[in-house]
Amino acid sequence: MSTRPELDLIERLAPSAGVLVGGLWRPGSGGVFVVEDPATGESIAQVSDGTAADATAAVDAAAERLPAWSAVPPRTRSDLLAKVRELMLRDADELAALIARENGKSLTDARGEVTYAAEFFRWYAEEAVRPHGDFGSSPAGGTRTVVTHRPVGVAALVTPWNFPAAMATRKIAPALAAGCTVVLKPAAETPLTALAIARLIAEAGIPDGVVNVVPTVDAAGVVTAWLEDPRVRKISFTGSTGVGRVLLRQAADRVVNASMELGGNAPFVVTASADVAAAVEGAMIAKFRNGGQACTAANRFYVHADVAAEFTARLGARVEALRVGPADAGGEIGPLISAKALAGVTRLVDEAVQRGAVVAHQAKVTTTGGHFYPPTVLTGVAADDPLVAEEIFGPVAPVVVFNDLDELFATVNLSEYGLAAYVYAELAEALRVAERLEAGMVGVNRGLVSDPSAPFGGVKQSGLGREGARAGLEEYLEPQYFSVDWS
Repeated sequence: MSTRPELDLIERLAPSAGVLVGGLWRPGSGGVFVVEDPATGESIAQVSDGTAADATAAVDAAAERLPAWSAVPPRTRSDLLAKVRELMLRDADELAALIARENGKSLTDARGEVTYAAEFFRWYAEEAVRPHGDFGSSPAGGTRTVVTHRPVGVAALVTPWNFPAAMATRKIAPALAAGCTVVLKPAAETPLTALAIARLIAEAGIPDGVVNVVPTVDAAGVVTAWLEDPRVRKISFTGSTGVGRVLLRQAADRVVNASMELGGNAPFVVTASADVAAAVEGAMIAKFRNGGQACTAANRFYVHADVAAEFTARLGARVEALRVGPADAGGEIGPLISAKALAGVTRLVDEAVQRGAVVAHQAKVTTTGGHFYPPTVLTGVAADDPLVAEEIFGPVAPVVVFNDLDELFATVNLSEYGLAAYVYAELAEALRVAERLEAGMVGVNRGLVSDPSAPFGGVKQSGLGREGARAGLEEYLEPQYFSVDWS
């Protein structure tokens, strides 16, 4: 057995036969594609490359299983979901090592993701057995209205690479709790974690065909096949706003129920009343978790002039002390996901510096190879600098100094995005600021907003619908009412 648990797991996954249809693992019709370790650029696996034909076969299986799965008693579905959580926690170290290997994030971040991802199965195991309906008299009398809910049907789930476990479970768990069957397309950069979770779902006893997986490099072909299939009644997508717009147009052709968790550009506001030390702690989480590669990552820092020097110095010291490197070497900040991502972040910073921004603090990258970018703090950034309008998706913290809160809101809320935001201030002021921020989620004196019990989602160009909480289950249910004669 290897001393690296993820290598043993990859071998057991047999990823070259990684298309899961109706409980059977098989090669993809398109051959295989290579998954690389972003810390080294080396190949770690060859994975089945699914095609539109595989996508249709997956829908065949999901549609065939749908009536039986929808009829399974909620308590039974609940017990099965709880079992998946148990299995994920049993294999937590192995799953974390796998995530760190194919995604590049630190082992600390990967372990945190596994725990968070597993929690969705517990939350929706609990939600599955909570009655959801209504009964009452009509205003005119003579009838009673009975409101119930039914599963929307076969759900197509499309997940990103930055949280390969959590983004899958956040969709799979509520869909199954609602009685839907699913077809899943994981990101081509990180498909192995999805394959591992699918095997645990089967081990838990969830019937064949309820969950089907199609890894592919032809995302457009596979997802289009699903959106054009009349048996698919739901699309849930997490990814860029640009791709989300395309999928919404396609979904409109058949009026498919759509949930979209799209791009972000989270402001991190520090007012003069803030506890600066606490704000720095929050900033380290909000900005540098997963190397800044998160849609909820703090993307632009607005710091009041009275505390700007202290905040920047404290944050800079923490950033300079970060260990950059591969997860298995103890790195706290891993690589960016690809050479393209590295080039993009490099370009954004270089252009900002050309416009007058200053690299005030920066960690050191001592490792060779891989797609590493040094965690960086930029000062001298103007409020209207193009950098603050872009989702950086990397370990770069641009600091904008402000003096007046009213002017701040006019600037902050200009963004077309409204997923997450953060504010550090004395509590009453923090809540007043939070209410004026145009974001679906606001971290108030904390640097983390994600929680399975909370409705995750944004406003404006950051998406439609919510994941997590009761709202996440409702995304996979449709209300139906019976008008009952009561004369």
